[in-house]
Amino acid sequence: MAAGVSTGLNFGLTSGVITTLGLIVGLNAGTHSLLAVVGGIVTIAVADGLSDALGIHISKEAENTLSTGQLWAATVVTFAAKFGMALSFLIPVLLLPLATAVGVSVVWGMLVVGLLSYQIARSQGENSLLVIAEHLTIALVVVVLTHLLGQWVASVFGT
Repeated sequence: MAAGVSTGLNFGLTSGVITTLGLIVGLNAGTHSLLAVVGGIVTIAVADGLSDALGIHISKEAENTLSTGQLWAATVVTFAAKFGMALSFLIPVLLLPLATAVGVSVVWGMLVVGLLSYQIARSQGENSLLVIAEHLTIALVVVVLTHLLGQWVASVFGT
């Protein structure tokens, strides 16, 4: 896979999982509102997708390690991967009761992170269990912290 495509795909998918899961879990804990969660997912898909794409573009441009074509591939693929990954969380949220959808979303996100981690570990000849455990631990920390932050926001600002 070309360097730009690989960069954009891995970054976009990972960021799409982590930011969207954090948002879903935090908003649900703080509001228990389907409207807030759906609005948050769509907002993350667009605004954070574009932000990540620009961030990758500027970062890779500053490194000066990619050709112009690879740079633009990384930019476009980052946005597409982030956008698509974030929107994939709408499926359980729109089809299931919100509490169930949050659990299904966590499982879906962990599955994606686990599969990406496995693929990366294999391609680099590393111990896949260690890489998967490391990445899933970080993702779970995000889920727990955003849940606690959502509860805190609700306790401080809730009515």
